[in-house]
Amino acid sequence: MSHTVGIRQAQKQKTRQSLMEAALVLLEDQSLSSLGLREVTRAVGVAPTAFYRHFRDTADLGVALVDEALGSLHAVIRATLAATGDSAERIDSTVGLVARHVRAYPAHVRFIARERHGGVEPVRAAIGEQLRLFADEVAAWLATQPDSAGWSEDDLRMLAHVYVDHMVMTASAFLEAEPYGDERVEAAASLARRQLRLVSLGRRHWLD
Repeated sequence: MSHTVGIRQAQKQKTRQSLMEAALVLLEDQSLSSLGLREVTRAVGVAPTAFYRHFRDTADLGVALVDEALGSLHAVIRATLAATGDSAERIDSTVGLVARHVRAYPAHVRFIARERHGGVEPVRAAIGEQLRLFADEVAAWLATQPDSAGWSEDDLRMLAHVYVDHMVMTASAFLEAEPYGDERVEAAASLARRQLRLVSLGRRHWLD
């Protein structure tokens, strides 16, 4: 009996993942607000009623995609914060990590970039909450750094949000540059590094 239940659960999870993957493909050329659940189920080859065994509606599907897309970025954030070396080395490491993430998960990055300010409120809220969690991680790390002595909690959170917003902006820039080849990608990387150096300079003189 337990073996049968296990098979059913595995099949249910497989169908759920197939629906999410199909939605990501369809969302390459449209926004979530225009996506119909029949489009998704047709792409997977299941009946429309099967959709409701996994998601309440397309907004619920979108929230699941947010969790999948941004959940993996927590590891990127931690890897960035753990990077050793001087400021220039940390900046190069940060930009390199973002570039590799975009190459590995272009559909997820495209979805987040489009829906962050899109028309589906629960998805916007889910993205905003994930980005706030990232900022919390960065702010907690900044508070442990000698350079942060004398900084208020509000200012540390402000700086953390600057770093998180820059990460999202840089990911979008890499996504736009990828189809045009290495030269455009390197130009996006160079701009991202210069922007982070400017933030680093401002950080050192914030309390002056």
